[in-house]
Amino acid sequence: MILAIETSCDDTCAAVLAPDGRRALSNVVHTQTEHARYGGVVPEVASRAHLERLDGVVEKALADADVDLDGVTSVAVTVRPGLIGALLVGVSAAKGLAYARRLPLVPVDHLEGHVAAAYLAEPDLEPPFVALIASGGHTALYFVDEDGMRLLGETLDDAAGEALDKGARMLGLGFPGGPEISRVAQNGDPARHDFPVGLRDKNNLDFSFSGLKTSLLYKLKALDENGAREELPHLAAGYEAAVVEALSRKLLRAADARNIPTVVAAGGVAANGLLRRTLREECDRRGLRLVVPPPELCTDNAAMIGAAAPLSRAVSFPDYLALNARSV
Repeated sequence: MILAIETSCDDTCAAVLAPDGRRALSNVVHTQTEHARYGGVVPEVASRAHLERLDGVVEKALADADVDLDGVTSVAVTVRPGLIGALLVGVSAAKGLAYARRLPLVPVDHLEGHVAAAYLAEPDLEPPFVALIASGGHTALYFVDEDGMRLLGETLDDAAGEALDKGARMLGLGFPGGPEISRVAQNGDPARHDFPVGLRDKNNLDFSFSGLKTSLLYKLKALDENGAREELPHLAAGYEAAVVEALSRKLLRAADARNIPTVVAAGGVAANGLLRRTLREECDRRGLRLVVPPPELCTDNAAMIGAAAPLSRAVSFPDYLALNARSV
């Protein structure tokens, strides 16, 4: 059994997986609510919250899987990228658990974990495929084959989730911004306001969301308070649609360029309903296989880290005592 730990940002997570990493026996996520008052994640607050909660989260993951630590044969943990203080909490705990039982430790890249969530959604999935990772900290396209992940393109400024958070803040909505914008946009007309789609006509696989934020800022400045309130659902709908078009357009372009019949969308933004519907419609039209994990496996979780463990290199006892967390 694989015990997996994920503490890269503001979710304290632990999971237990079958040895092949394609079946989660438990998946516990404790979402930190302390950051809502600040409108974003505060690294020091996140680290302290992980310290307070990780033991209990691991205990629950073991209990939910009906196993104890004696039944664990390896420990997997996120080592990068992420908030360095938050990562250190998870890495230190994983090293202690592995060392006490002389188990191997598997350091896992957080982004590889997001892609591996697709194996939990559809265990028969095999490379090659093209993968989009869209989250609050990362937006990139990868070609995935038996040799690993190869970067095809990435954001030149903000991540998609970051753009949604900042857009929500400008609109006076809560945090995290993606779900809030989606909620308000349900009653809006996405065509009412014209928003730019960054790098839409550029023949590359990169993303840009800075111009989108600037466009929203100027639209809000042109409205008085009553006008902004009346236009809120339409602004939210147009803003969300621009983000979704940028992500879906480049993912499908990557699949066409590589002549790959399978595409994967992962990361927190992949939980967005409009993105999921858009990709489903476009992939059905083009005859592509689309794999998108369920929403609970798109946001940060430890099951995805456990799913990536069999594809990552394990470090033997006691060599991992020298292992460090890395922010990049």
